[in-house]
Amino acid sequence: MSLTAIGNPFRPGAGHKPLYFAGRNWEKNEFRRLLQQTVILENLILTGLRGVGKTVLLDALKPIAMEAGWLWVGTDLTEAASLSERRLAIRLMADLAVVTSSLELPKVEVERIGFHQSQTPSNRLTFEAMASIYQETPGLNTDKLKAVLELAWECTKTDNNARGVVFAYDEAQNMSDKSDRDEFPLSLILDVFQSIQKKNIPFMLAAAGLPTLFPKLVEARTFAERMFRVVFLESLNETDSRDAILKPIEQTDCPIVLSDEWIAAIIEESGGYPYFIQFICREVYDAALQKIGAGHGPTVQIRNITRKLDTDFFAGQWAKATDRQRDLLGVIAALDGCNGEFTAHEVVEKSKKFIEKPFTASHVSQMFGSLSEAGLIYKNRHGKYSFAMPLLGRFIVRQADFGKSV
Repeated sequence: MSLTAIGNPFRPGAGHKPLYFAGRNWEKNEFRRLLQQTVILENLILTGLRGVGKTVLLDALKPIAMEAGWLWVGTDLTEAASLSERRLAIRLMADLAVVTSSLELPKVEVERIGFHQSQTPSNRLTFEAMASIYQETPGLNTDKLKAVLELAWECTKTDNNARGVVFAYDEAQNMSDKSDRDEFPLSLILDVFQSIQKKNIPFMLAAAGLPTLFPKLVEARTFAERMFRVVFLESLNETDSRDAILKPIEQTDCPIVLSDEWIAAIIEESGGYPYFIQFICREVYDAALQKIGAGHGPTVQIRNITRKLDTDFFAGQWAKATDRQRDLLGVIAALDGCNGEFTAHEVVEKSKKFIEKPFTASHVSQMFGSLSEAGLIYKNRHGKYSFAMPLLGRFIVRQADFGKSV
């Protein structure tokens, strides 16, 4: 086989499924446990930093649910789709219609829909039928959506193969209440699912999002803390990281063989984060194949790949920070536990030792808010802060600007 015909076995990208999905067996088993609930007491939240594999794992849960007899609906929750209560309700109904459009409606509902002047009578639970029922149900948007979902289960439960429906949504951190506009889509979805689950309707939420998701849910409704099983995705351990590197190679005819030293270097440089593993391995293989094609040995410098990773992954978010904010991020990166949790007090004390103009407590608190909005840090459920991007501390240390300011 010619070198030009060899495909790269690694696929870094936003939610792209790798050739081999390494690890996450515990998380899959936890989802299987949730599927065994006869009454839905716990819904699923997959959360973690960017590049940890939330989207890929959520996609991998779909066949598990279907094998267990559950229907699966959902998509990405864009900001536009979750901008208002009505838009979110339309999103849910449109997704649900994919699996209900062939189901027969009770006769009374067919007659009710038929009275709508602009609606063609239908005996199927299509999106148009659900939208008509939503529109004609009196009350708030919450009441309307409850009526639709309750009817959907009445039609669905006659299917002996359907144990329930999983509503799976990625990028769920985009949902937020907007009191200034009198729109509360986040509260709506919590209220609706809590209500129908109390009626023993097996509709389960499975949401994936950044670590800001769960605090937003609890802020919207305090009962959300008891409503979800939160699974925080960490980096892969060494064994799973090796599998993520080696298994795709075994599944292809690629002639490049990585030495143990290279494997160790990739694991170290990637920190075990799935996206970084895919990115680094792709670059290693592209560079190695080009060198072999030119008659050279398969050598490549890891630092060149790291520079490209800095540009492709970190630079966009880093560009949102002002010079003073970068100074603050540099102080955080100098903390011993920068890749874990940190507090405003720790940053203030560290700044006294590392920069000429140290930060005050009020200044740090204010800047923490703006850095959170920029997607560089986030406030976790314990009231402490963490970097919102994996290995961001390493990136900051590599920046020449920070080296000049300390």
